[in-house]
Amino acid sequence: MGSIIIVLICIIILGGIIYNIYTSVIKAKNKVQEAFASIDVQLKKRYDLIPNVLTVASKFMEHERTLLENLTNLRTQAVKLPSNLENSARKFELENQINQCLKNLRIAVENYPQLKSDQTMINAMNTFQDVEEHIAAARRFYNSAALELNNLVEIFPSSVVANAMNIQKVEFFQSEEKERRPISAEDFLK
Repeated sequence: MGSIIIVLICIIILGGIIYNIYTSVIKAKNKVQEAFASIDVQLKKRYDLIPNVLTVASKFMEHERTLLENLTNLRTQAVKLPSNLENSARKFELENQINQCLKNLRIAVENYPQLKSDQTMINAMNTFQDVEEHIAAARRFYNSAALELNNLVEIFPSSVVANAMNIQKVEFFQSEEKERRPISAEDFLK
């Protein structure tokens, strides 16, 4: 009778451990989905702001038409892309391209004194800067959540539970190689 109680206690303890691992994996998966959704919310703010900035800028920047059209095209692609973890690689690729276009737009704005002093443009660019900071924070949160989930997926014993539940590693949001290079002011003065 005593050995049956010991076996039952061991089964209960093992069940409790497996349940704790299971809940940890599920919480990490849900945290990644929440973080990805947070990025999406911030990107929606950016997508809504881009047409306003482009409308004001286009009145002054007829010579920059290609840049404005490219940015509009990228925004359209990003808005149409279903927002889920399966599309994260393409979403991150589009975001890197949009970031590059936005940097070019900021540089182009510097070449138009009337545009730099236009209050509507100043307000739009300030709002835009706030949104960019929120996007950066959301990306950091996502990468933190992705790290937590990836650790659970790769490290034993949680890897066994994650594998049984078919939970896979997720991609980190990373900058493109050209964004990692040091910035030279000479590049902008040419």
